Amino acid sequence: MITLNFKALGQGEPIIILHGLFGTLDNWKTMATKLSEEYLVYIIDQRNHGKSPHTKEFSYDLMAQDLYEFMDHNWIQRATIIGHSMGGKVAMQFALEYPEMVNQLIVVDIAPQENEPGHEQIFDAMLSLDMEQLENRNQADELLKAKIPDLSVRQFLLKNISRTKEGGYRWKMNLPVIYENYSEVLAEISSDEPFEAPTLFLNGGQSDYVDADKIPGIKALFTDARFETIEEAGHWIHAEAPEKFLAAIQNFLTTTSN
Repeated sequence: MITLNFKALGQGEPIIILHGLFGTLDNWKTMATKLSEEYLVYIIDQRNHGKSPHTKEFSYDLMAQDLYEFMDHNWIQRATIIGHSMGGKVAMQFALEYPEMVNQLIVVDIAPQENEPGHEQIFDAMLSLDMEQLENRNQADELLKAKIPDLSVRQFLLKNISRTKEGGYRWKMNLPVIYENYSEVLAEISSDEPFEAPTLFLNGGQSDYVDADKIPGIKALFTDARFETIEEAGHWIHAEAPEKFLAAIQNFLTTTSN
Protein backbone atom coordinates (compact mmCIF):
# COMPACT_ATOMS: atom_id res chain seq x y z
CA MET A 1 0.00 0.00 0.00
CA ILE A 2 1.17 3.52 -0.78
CA THR A 3 -0.13 6.61 1.01
CA LEU A 4 -1.37 9.21 -1.46
CA ASN A 5 -0.97 12.90 -0.78
CA PHE A 6 -4.35 14.64 -0.61
CA LYS A 7 -6.32 17.64 0.60
CA ALA A 8 -9.91 17.63 1.85
CA LEU A 9 -12.27 20.61 1.61
CA GLY A 10 -15.82 21.20 2.79
CA GLN A 11 -18.37 18.76 4.15
CA GLY A 12 -21.22 16.64 2.87
CA GLU A 13 -21.35 13.76 0.40
CA PRO A 14 -17.81 12.84 -0.74
CA ILE A 15 -16.36 13.68 -4.14
CA ILE A 16 -12.89 12.54 -5.19
CA ILE A 17 -11.08 14.34 -8.03
CA LEU A 18 -8.29 12.69 -10.04
CA HIS A 19 -5.91 14.84 -12.10
CA GLY A 20 -4.45 14.00 -15.49
CA LEU A 21 -0.98 13.17 -16.80
CA PHE A 22 1.76 15.52 -15.48
CA GLY A 23 -0.84 17.06 -13.15
CA THR A 24 -1.16 17.50 -9.40
CA LEU A 25 -4.01 18.10 -6.98
CA ASP A 26 -3.20 21.82 -7.13
CA ASN A 27 -4.59 21.93 -10.70
CA TRP A 28 -8.02 21.25 -9.21
CA LYS A 29 -7.89 23.40 -6.06
CA THR A 30 -10.07 26.21 -7.48
CA MET A 31 -12.77 23.83 -8.73
CA ALA A 32 -12.61 21.77 -5.53
CA THR A 33 -13.08 24.92 -3.45
CA LYS A 34 -16.26 25.79 -5.35
CA LEU A 35 -17.63 22.24 -5.06
CA SER A 36 -16.76 22.19 -1.35
CA GLU A 37 -19.58 24.66 -0.70
CA GLU A 38 -21.93 21.66 -1.00
CA TYR A 39 -19.73 18.56 -0.80
CA LEU A 40 -16.75 17.04 0.99
CA VAL A 41 -14.14 17.16 -1.77
CA TYR A 42 -10.90 15.20 -1.84
CA ILE A 43 -8.20 16.15 -4.34
CA ILE A 44 -5.32 13.69 -4.54
CA ASP A 45 -1.91 13.34 -6.15
CA GLN A 46 -1.80 10.03 -7.97
CA ARG A 47 1.27 7.81 -7.71
CA ASN A 48 4.38 9.19 -9.43
CA HIS A 49 2.79 12.67 -9.45
CA GLY A 50 2.93 15.64 -7.08
CA LYS A 51 3.83 14.75 -3.51
CA SER A 52 2.62 11.15 -3.67
CA PRO A 53 5.13 8.28 -3.57
CA HIS A 54 7.32 7.51 -6.56
CA THR A 55 7.26 3.86 -7.60
CA LYS A 56 8.69 1.82 -10.45
CA GLU A 57 5.24 0.44 -11.27
CA PHE A 58 2.66 2.51 -13.10
CA SER A 59 -0.65 1.29 -14.57
CA TYR A 60 -4.39 1.85 -14.38
CA ASP A 61 -4.86 -1.34 -12.38
CA LEU A 62 -2.43 -0.04 -9.78
CA MET A 63 -3.89 3.46 -9.67
CA ALA A 64 -7.40 2.03 -9.25
CA GLN A 65 -6.04 -0.08 -6.38
CA ASP A 66 -4.44 3.06 -4.92
CA LEU A 67 -7.85 4.75 -4.96
CA TYR A 68 -9.51 1.76 -3.31
CA GLU A 69 -6.90 1.81 -0.52
CA PHE A 70 -7.22 5.59 -0.17
CA MET A 71 -10.98 5.30 0.30
CA ASP A 72 -10.65 2.36 2.68
CA HIS A 73 -8.01 4.13 4.76
CA ASN A 74 -10.12 7.30 5.00
CA TRP A 75 -13.36 5.48 5.81
CA ILE A 76 -15.05 6.48 2.54
CA GLN A 77 -17.53 3.75 1.66
CA ARG A 78 -18.94 5.38 -1.47
CA ALA A 79 -18.09 8.53 -3.39
CA THR A 80 -18.65 10.40 -6.62
CA ILE A 81 -15.48 10.15 -8.71
CA ILE A 82 -14.36 12.88 -11.11
CA GLY A 83 -11.39 12.14 -13.35
CA HIS A 84 -9.73 14.22 -16.06
CA SER A 85 -7.83 12.63 -18.96
CA MET A 86 -5.50 10.02 -17.39
CA GLY A 87 -7.45 10.53 -14.17
CA GLY A 88 -10.62 9.82 -16.13
CA LYS A 89 -9.23 6.46 -17.16
CA VAL A 90 -8.33 5.69 -13.55
CA ALA A 91 -11.87 6.66 -12.57
CA MET A 92 -13.35 4.37 -15.23
CA GLN A 93 -11.09 1.49 -14.20
CA PHE A 94 -12.05 1.98 -10.56
CA ALA A 95 -15.78 2.17 -11.32
CA LEU A 96 -15.64 -1.05 -13.35
CA GLU A 97 -13.67 -2.88 -10.64
CA TYR A 98 -15.43 -1.46 -7.58
CA PRO A 99 -18.92 -0.37 -8.74
CA GLU A 100 -20.34 -0.64 -5.23
CA MET A 101 -18.04 2.21 -4.13
CA VAL A 102 -19.11 4.73 -6.80
CA ASN A 103 -22.28 6.83 -6.55
CA GLN A 104 -21.81 8.78 -9.76
CA LEU A 105 -18.95 8.94 -12.25
CA ILE A 106 -17.78 12.01 -14.16
CA VAL A 107 -15.22 11.46 -16.91
CA VAL A 108 -13.65 14.63 -18.29
CA ASP A 109 -12.54 14.63 -21.95
CA ILE A 110 -11.35 11.05 -22.31
CA ALA A 111 -12.78 7.74 -23.52
CA PRO A 112 -11.97 4.17 -22.44
CA GLN A 113 -10.42 3.28 -25.79
CA GLU A 114 -6.65 3.24 -26.38
CA ASN A 115 -5.25 6.69 -27.15
CA GLU A 116 -2.88 7.66 -29.92
CA PRO A 117 0.56 8.87 -28.74
CA GLY A 118 0.87 12.63 -28.60
CA HIS A 119 3.22 13.65 -25.78
CA GLU A 120 6.57 12.80 -27.36
CA GLN A 121 7.60 16.44 -27.84
CA ILE A 122 6.69 17.25 -24.24
CA PHE A 123 8.65 14.28 -22.91
CA ASP A 124 11.61 15.24 -25.10
CA ALA A 125 11.56 18.82 -23.81
CA MET A 126 11.29 17.85 -20.14
CA LEU A 127 13.91 15.12 -20.31
CA SER A 128 16.33 17.50 -22.02
CA LEU A 129 16.36 19.87 -19.02
CA ASP A 130 19.38 19.53 -16.75
CA MET A 131 17.54 20.12 -13.49
CA GLU A 132 20.72 20.26 -11.39
CA GLN A 133 22.04 23.16 -13.47
CA LEU A 134 18.77 25.07 -13.53
CA GLU A 135 18.99 28.52 -11.94
CA ASN A 136 15.30 29.52 -11.89
CA ARG A 137 11.88 28.84 -13.43
CA ASN A 138 12.31 31.58 -16.03
CA GLN A 139 15.35 29.78 -17.35
CA ALA A 140 13.36 26.53 -17.49
CA ASP A 141 10.62 28.30 -19.42
CA GLU A 142 13.12 29.63 -21.96
CA LEU A 143 14.68 26.19 -22.42
CA LEU A 144 11.29 24.52 -22.88
CA LYS A 145 10.06 27.16 -25.33
CA ALA A 146 12.09 25.80 -28.24
CA LYS A 147 10.18 22.50 -28.17
CA ILE A 148 6.93 23.63 -26.52
CA PRO A 149 5.82 26.94 -28.07
CA ASP A 150 2.41 26.91 -26.31
CA LEU A 151 2.74 29.13 -23.21
CA SER A 152 -0.21 27.54 -21.38
CA VAL A 153 1.32 24.06 -21.74
CA ARG A 154 4.68 25.34 -20.46
CA GLN A 155 3.04 27.04 -17.48
CA PHE A 156 1.21 23.81 -16.65
CA LEU A 157 4.48 21.84 -16.77
CA LEU A 158 6.43 24.45 -14.80
CA LYS A 159 4.10 23.88 -11.84
CA ASN A 160 5.83 20.51 -11.59
CA ILE A 161 9.20 22.07 -10.78
CA SER A 162 10.10 22.42 -7.11
CA ARG A 163 13.18 23.45 -5.15
CA THR A 164 15.37 20.89 -3.45
CA LYS A 165 16.75 21.29 0.07
CA GLU A 166 20.13 21.93 -1.51
CA GLY A 167 18.75 24.92 -3.39
CA GLY A 168 18.48 23.35 -6.84
CA TYR A 169 15.41 22.17 -8.72
CA ARG A 170 13.70 18.86 -9.48
CA TRP A 171 10.57 17.53 -11.13
CA LYS A 172 7.80 16.72 -8.65
CA MET A 173 6.64 13.90 -10.92
CA ASN A 174 8.56 10.67 -11.43
CA LEU A 175 9.38 11.62 -15.02
CA PRO A 176 11.60 8.62 -15.95
CA VAL A 177 9.02 6.04 -14.82
CA ILE A 178 6.12 7.89 -16.47
CA TYR A 179 8.12 8.05 -19.70
CA GLU A 180 9.05 4.37 -19.55
CA ASN A 181 5.41 3.44 -18.94
CA TYR A 182 3.85 5.86 -21.40
CA SER A 183 2.15 2.95 -23.21
CA GLU A 184 0.29 2.26 -19.95
CA VAL A 185 -1.10 5.82 -20.00
CA LEU A 186 -2.42 5.25 -23.52
CA ALA A 187 -3.89 1.82 -22.70
CA GLU A 188 -7.51 0.81 -23.14
CA ILE A 189 -9.87 0.42 -20.20
CA SER A 190 -11.95 -2.75 -20.50
CA SER A 191 -14.18 -5.01 -18.43
CA ASP A 192 -16.40 -8.07 -18.79
CA GLU A 193 -19.12 -6.33 -16.77
CA PRO A 194 -20.45 -2.81 -17.45
CA PHE A 195 -20.81 -0.01 -14.92
CA GLU A 196 -24.50 0.80 -14.51
CA ALA A 197 -24.60 3.88 -12.27
CA PRO A 198 -25.05 7.40 -13.73
CA THR A 199 -21.99 8.48 -15.69
CA LEU A 200 -21.32 11.86 -17.31
CA PHE A 201 -18.82 12.18 -20.14
CA LEU A 202 -18.03 15.89 -20.17
CA ASN A 203 -16.05 16.84 -23.27
CA GLY A 204 -14.42 19.89 -24.83
CA GLY A 205 -15.70 20.93 -28.24
CA GLN A 206 -12.21 21.99 -29.32
CA SER A 207 -10.69 18.67 -28.22
CA ASP A 208 -10.43 15.47 -30.28
CA TYR A 209 -10.08 13.01 -27.39
CA VAL A 210 -13.72 11.82 -27.60
CA ASP A 211 -15.13 11.54 -31.13
CA ALA A 212 -18.37 10.00 -32.41
CA ASP A 213 -16.68 6.70 -33.26
CA LYS A 214 -15.98 6.09 -29.55
CA ILE A 215 -19.56 6.55 -28.34
CA PRO A 216 -20.75 2.94 -28.95
CA GLY A 217 -17.77 1.55 -26.99
CA ILE A 218 -18.45 3.98 -24.15
CA LYS A 219 -22.14 3.00 -23.97
CA ALA A 220 -21.23 -0.69 -23.93
CA LEU A 221 -19.11 -0.21 -20.79
CA PHE A 222 -21.18 2.52 -19.12
CA THR A 223 -24.84 1.72 -19.64
CA ASP A 224 -26.15 4.94 -18.04
CA ALA A 225 -23.75 7.23 -19.91
CA ARG A 226 -24.78 10.82 -20.59
CA PHE A 227 -22.78 13.18 -22.80
CA GLU A 228 -22.26 16.93 -22.64
CA THR A 229 -19.94 19.10 -24.70
CA ILE A 230 -18.69 22.55 -23.77
CA GLU A 231 -18.08 23.85 -27.26
CA GLU A 232 -15.61 26.66 -26.56
CA ALA A 233 -13.30 24.54 -24.38
CA GLY A 234 -10.40 22.27 -25.28
CA HIS A 235 -8.93 19.41 -23.27
CA TRP A 236 -8.56 21.39 -20.02
CA ILE A 237 -12.25 22.22 -19.71
CA HIS A 238 -12.15 23.02 -15.99
CA ALA A 239 -9.51 25.71 -16.61
CA GLU A 240 -10.83 27.05 -19.94
CA ALA A 241 -14.55 27.24 -19.12
CA PRO A 242 -14.79 26.90 -15.34
CA GLU A 243 -18.29 28.34 -14.89
CA LYS A 244 -19.89 26.10 -17.52
CA PHE A 245 -17.87 23.14 -16.27
CA LEU A 246 -19.06 23.68 -12.70
CA ALA A 247 -22.67 24.17 -13.82
CA ALA A 248 -22.61 20.92 -15.83
CA ILE A 249 -21.24 18.97 -12.86
CA GLN A 250 -23.70 20.47 -10.38
CA ASN A 251 -26.64 19.78 -12.69
CA PHE A 252 -25.55 16.16 -13.19
CA LEU A 253 -25.01 15.58 -9.48
CA THR A 254 -28.36 17.12 -8.58
CA THR A 255 -30.41 15.27 -11.20
CA THR A 256 -28.83 11.85 -10.62
CA SER A 257 -28.46 11.80 -6.83
CA ASN A 258 -30.18 9.01 -4.91
